[in-house]
Amino acid sequence: MAVSEPRVPARDDCVLRYVLERRAAAHPDRPFIRLGDGSHITYGAFRQQTERAAAGLAALGVGQGDTVTVWLPNGVEMIRVWFAINWLGATYVPINVAYRGNLLAHVLANAGSRVIVASVDLVPRLADVDRASLATCVVVGGSAGAIPGLAMLDAASALDGDAAAIPALARPIEPWDVQSIIYTSGTTGRSKGVISSYAHLFHMSGPQSFHMLDETDSFLLYGPLFHVGGTLPVVASLNRGGAVGVAGEFSTETFWPAVRATGATFVILLGVMTSFIAKRPPSPEDRNHTLKKAMMIPLDEGWAAFAERFGVTVWTLFNMTEINVPIVSQPNPPKLGTCGRQRDGVELRIVDEHDCEVADGQVGELIIRTDAPWALNSGYFKDPEATAKAWRNGWFHTGDAFRRDGDGDYFFVDRMKDAIRRRGENISSFEVEVEILAHPAVRECAVVAVPNETSEDDVLAIVAPTPGATLDPAELLEFLRPRLAHFMLPRYVRVLPDLPRTPTQKVEKHVLRSAGVTSDVWDREQAGIRVAREKLRG
Repeated sequence: MAVSEPRVPARDDCVLRYVLERRAAAHPDRPFIRLGDGSHITYGAFRQQTERAAAGLAALGVGQGDTVTVWLPNGVEMIRVWFAINWLGATYVPINVAYRGNLLAHVLANAGSRVIVASVDLVPRLADVDRASLATCVVVGGSAGAIPGLAMLDAASALDGDAAAIPALARPIEPWDVQSIIYTSGTTGRSKGVISSYAHLFHMSGPQSFHMLDETDSFLLYGPLFHVGGTLPVVASLNRGGAVGVAGEFSTETFWPAVRATGATFVILLGVMTSFIAKRPPSPEDRNHTLKKAMMIPLDEGWAAFAERFGVTVWTLFNMTEINVPIVSQPNPPKLGTCGRQRDGVELRIVDEHDCEVADGQVGELIIRTDAPWALNSGYFKDPEATAKAWRNGWFHTGDAFRRDGDGDYFFVDRMKDAIRRRGENISSFEVEVEILAHPAVRECAVVAVPNETSEDDVLAIVAPTPGATLDPAELLEFLRPRLAHFMLPRYVRVLPDLPRTPTQKVEKHVLRSAGVTSDVWDREQAGIRVAREKLRG
């Protein structure tokens, strides 16, 4: 029966199988996936590739409602396997390519899949863990050694079935059906599987969230496909009939060649990606490209210079796996540090620990609800306790500290767990990091709390220099003095060549926090440098 609720997208507009069928029928020769070598795969060809993979999975017993685990790096094969799983009405369960040991065992047990599609380079890790219900491993990229109790199949043959042999669906795939289970990073605890419906994914990538995209756009993908940062560009492109660029991992050296090769018009730049690009020497080729639009997250003080230098329009937003891009900025937002304003279709509050709303200008936790069914996550897979905690009082709790100004602009302050308290003041590690990144010799940084000798916290800044630069901690401190309140100035500075990161490019702050004050840390107090509150008259 067709959906009659106007707030729920129609099947043909949000269920990936039906959208791909519609696109392939309407414009089979239009590029869908653009590659780094300048070639492309059309909608028609991709549908055929998807159906062959779906037939292969069906022959292995995968059916509607099953989960299939996918453990692959970014690439066409991962997108094809993902769509093949959803073609059968099954649930796509991608997992982080960094997982191993107990963390890998945890997600395998939680997902409960009988079939895993995995890279040959990752398969050996399966031998060392409890594989729960896994019975079949489809190996991509070559032959893998035997693992007792696990049937090993070569993807080249196992995922090349006869499309005519695909069984009919038991029922139509609906907007509220589970499309994917995507695991959170799990850097401070056990990873939770976020249940995402087709409707949720539609609202996350839809016209209210990404209003700046249309069918003429080519969306260059850099986020990992086991994360919403990679999933979203593919779905946003599919829903509009546009293209998605797949050209390998981000690097400053290959970024502009990838833009040109894929004809990219739009890209999401996360964290230090913007500064990496901007800190390269100016070139006559700076505007010789197809890029027109960039989503910068977060919006740092260098955005305007970036936009002018490279000739792009800039936006920013706030999102996480569980929600649906509830905050989006206007083009070239005038307020530094903003995430934007509340978009239509969502309701936001900033609350204290008792879920009571705080006044504008005050910091609290951002919570969200929506006016459309299935527009947010459907909970955490097999984790009712975590689901109930996140959804208490009928609102989804983001765990992020925000403030809102009188104009309705939202500002990210910190992860609630990353806040630092010093001398009776709450310090946003994010706000300190923004100012440190403004230093021309700083490529990336992270700020964490370390224990003080007496009570509360001290501030430790871990910084990585730009190529060829030398960072003097004392000079960095002087640079920060006019930019930060006295209590926010780092006591400790540690210089590293690179910061530890997850495959989703999040800095592993728990690693840096656990290391604490190491032997290579510079201590301004030991250096005889004092900071104090400014004495005011009157």
